[in-house]
Amino acid sequence: MNFAQSIAKPQDGAETPLRSVQIDGQVVMKIVKHCKEQSPTLVTGQLLGLDIGATLEVTDCFPFPSRSASTNAGVDEEADEDEGANYQLEMMRCLREINVDNNTVGWYQSTYLGSYYTEELIETFLAYQENIKRCVCIVYDPRRSTQGSFGLKALRLTETFMEIYKAGEFTFEKITDKSISWQDIVTEVPVTISNSALVSAVMGELTRGPAGDDAADVVQADLDRLSMSTNPFLEKSLEYLSECMDDLAAEQQKVAFYQRNLSRQQLQQAQWAQKRKQENLARRAAGQELLPEEEDANNPAFKTLTEPSRLEGFLITNQVNQYCNQIQDFSQQSLQKLYLVSGAQGVGSVAPGVDSSA
Repeated sequence: MNFAQSIAKPQDGAETPLRSVQIDGQVVMKIVKHCKEQSPTLVTGQLLGLDIGATLEVTDCFPFPSRSASTNAGVDEEADEDEGANYQLEMMRCLREINVDNNTVGWYQSTYLGSYYTEELIETFLAYQENIKRCVCIVYDPRRSTQGSFGLKALRLTETFMEIYKAGEFTFEKITDKSISWQDIVTEVPVTISNSALVSAVMGELTRGPAGDDAADVVQADLDRLSMSTNPFLEKSLEYLSECMDDLAAEQQKVAFYQRNLSRQQLQQAQWAQKRKQENLARRAAGQELLPEEEDANNPAFKTLTEPSRLEGFLITNQVNQYCNQIQDFSQQSLQKLYLVSGAQGVGSVAPGVDSSA
């Protein structure tokens, strides 16, 4: 397929769905370097590239300046935001002058133990999608990468969720009408890393052994996969999971409190309507003027109750699911390492509870 065919839209006018994100290897190295150097501070940066057919190509990136100490203290925040906007515009102008791709396709951000399901992420997505229809967010977790797995993901908001969020009413009725669940907020897009032929050739030479064979030397990533230090990662993940469960319980209490008040209000309204009907029956028998049976705006029983937004609960549920998945994955990897080490030592090679004579 040539370039013209890849960017051509379907004849029926429908937009081609985004199926993958292709990131240049140099861009990945820049993101990893920026996030690791500033860890545990959370950082962000701009993604530049091309939107071609079903693939979003990320060919370059640059970091955003870190917030100053005055901003962290709440002093002169507007001036710092203006400085950040001017920095982005100046960087885009400089890249355009040297013929580098300067089309914004999204942003990247670092995270700690997968804690990225926040309302700030949603608001940033909507701000980008006002001008960039198919933007993505690349999330990188330096802490998870130290455990032998590459913590890089590409995220997008679903169309159904954006429709509800833009309407500003994330209520139970709207959720039911759209048949949306907590899993339908953010979707993960497959990521592929590409390198030029020259870079691939150089990497091929670097990974070859000293004798020219394919027996490459052991690198740091190989050693990280065999790390037996499991307690810090699991303890932090369980701690964050416990905090999320407390937050989720608090959100459920808000919803339960609203439902109790709504039931109480509906009962009061029914009692008021029944009482008004009895009064009108007595007035009709006495030949008096009937009282209005419409809702009385001054009556506390007809005061409109504000339904709490379900968005925070959905985000917390996604975060709980994220913690559970990474705890499960890490526990399985740790168990495999333990069996591997026990087998290498020549002791405990038989699984516990299994009779070796069987």
